[in-house]
Amino acid sequence: MRTFDSSKLVIATHNAGKLREISALLAPFDVAVTSAGELGLEEPEETEATFIGNARIKAHFAAKASGYPALADDSGIEVDALGGRPGVYTADWAETPNGRDFVLAMTRVWEECEGIAAPQPRRARFRATLCLAWPDGHDEIFEGAAEGQLVWPMRGNQGFGFDPMFLPDGHDLTFGEMSPEQKAPLTHRTAAFEKLVAGCFAR
Repeated sequence: MRTFDSSKLVIATHNAGKLREISALLAPFDVAVTSAGELGLEEPEETEATFIGNARIKAHFAAKASGYPALADDSGIEVDALGGRPGVYTADWAETPNGRDFVLAMTRVWEECEGIAAPQPRRARFRATLCLAWPDGHDEIFEGAAEGQLVWPMRGNQGFGFDPMFLPDGHDLTFGEMSPEQKAPLTHRTAAFEKLVAGCFAR
């Protein structure tokens, strides 16, 4: 596994929420963090049907365009009652002509569960796949998950995405009700990051 030894890392995202989470996780390391959005890079088309495939597309695109190592996250929520949907298409469920609307997406998920009378608890998990890519084409992949269940109505206005309807196992607050400090240790992204740090940042 390749050790990260660059002074700069590009986060391959235009999502401010993801950038904040990832920057906080990288804070203990002596690395300057910027994002694809801040560099004015385009967003490549995500054409794969897996989290790994799309993470690779984003990370390699940013690494080649910037000349620096790049870290991409592809993540989503899988609902057991819906056969794992929306999964890799999580963000697509929120797309509207005026941008992403996750309230609309969460409502769709709940209504589809209601439509098939899915039994309670309605199990779900967030999945995160990280791809750390170098300009020479090398990459490393790390995966994490957060298990829980769906709740309705939505609760909380913290976080982003599907956080207000996701209740992590062993807790009484949704991700949307938790402060960033409460949520951080429990997330799929943190689980993947622990593997990334152990594999590429540990000295």
